[in-house]
Amino acid sequence: EVQLVESGGGWVQPGGSLRLSCATSGFTFDDYAIGWFRRAPGKGTEREGVSCISSVNGGTYYEDSVKGRFTISRDNAKNTVYLQMNSLKPEDTAVYYCAASLYPTLGDKPYDYWGQGTQVTVSS
Repeated sequence: EVQLVESGGGWVQPGGSLRLSCATSGFTFDDYAIGWFRRAPGKGTEREGVSCISSVNGGTYYEDSVKGRFTISRDNAKNTVYLQMNSLKPEDTAVYYCAASLYPTLGDKPYDYWGQGTQVTVSS
């Protein structure tokens, strides 16, 4: 059974940091790019691509609004991907999802497997 389980979400004040984890099982982790997406309140079903990391060379991609603040990394020995989020802003408030795709992209369509999400709330 394929599983992606996010953890590390919570409440943080503006300017604070959180580290999200995405623990995976049930598929060949080394073959897949892993992406992080978010769904902000009031945005309906829209999932915004935040970052992704490729399987081949560990290449990383970021949405413009998080460049310089978020860092994605993967630990192939643990089948886990991390998203370090620094200098958080209220507009980063969302449910964050990780997903697996054979192709690294910030578009959500190619992603085959999804986690259930973890809530991140940034407010004072």
